[in-house]
Amino acid sequence: MASSSSAAPATLRVIAGGGISNVLQAFIPRFEEASGERLAVTYGGTPALQAALKSGAPFDCAVVPYQVFSDAAARARLAEAPTTDIARVGVGLGVPEGAAPPDIGTPEALKRTLLLAKSVAMVPQSANGAHILKVFERLGVAEAMKPKIRAYDDPLALAPALARGEAEIGLYVTNLLLAPGITLVGELPAALNTTLTFTAGLAREPENAAGARAFLAALASPEAAALIRAKGMEPLF
Repeated sequence: MASSSSAAPATLRVIAGGGISNVLQAFIPRFEEASGERLAVTYGGTPALQAALKSGAPFDCAVVPYQVFSDAAARARLAEAPTTDIARVGVGLGVPEGAAPPDIGTPEALKRTLLLAKSVAMVPQSANGAHILKVFERLGVAEAMKPKIRAYDDPLALAPALARGEAEIGLYVTNLLLAPGITLVGELPAALNTTLTFTAGLAREPENAAGARAFLAALASPEAAALIRAKGMEPLF
């Protein structure tokens, strides 16, 4: 898990998926300025988010991959009120800026690229990471890829690491492969791709219910939709 917060004491605690971090990092300062709230955000992959929710640690609202709700105990920490689908994004492949973009246009081409690569950055303990591991299995390269994987537990660490050249290629949500120092080659072939949906909801027992409701409403506004598109995701509201 990775945390970020403003300099002032936090008044609103948010649990969020790392895959939507670039949207929230741009959106939150605007919301703080308009509302007077100060947010503390804890980012993580799906298993870490489920564990955080089940730990009983206090929070006010969540913006997480839908897969988090496959754990009934984690889902139970959110209010029964309907959740809101915020954004979705596909899985893609990126390379450090300046590197030659490999061919990933077909499943066969992607397989060749994976086998030729000496190292692959990914976040195995996440919803997109789980999908990528299944892709390796479908392509028949799971065993060959094991020694090549450069695994990151912190979802926010992959893009900077790839930009520094710590791996030849990176597999991640496409919006975070639009980061400085990275060239997004493209999404995985359609037959192997998936979309990850990020869903927002209020905590069952929020300490700042009014602030959380205001945050979730702002996150589902037309202004937020424009920002979500600009950051490489598809708004769903």
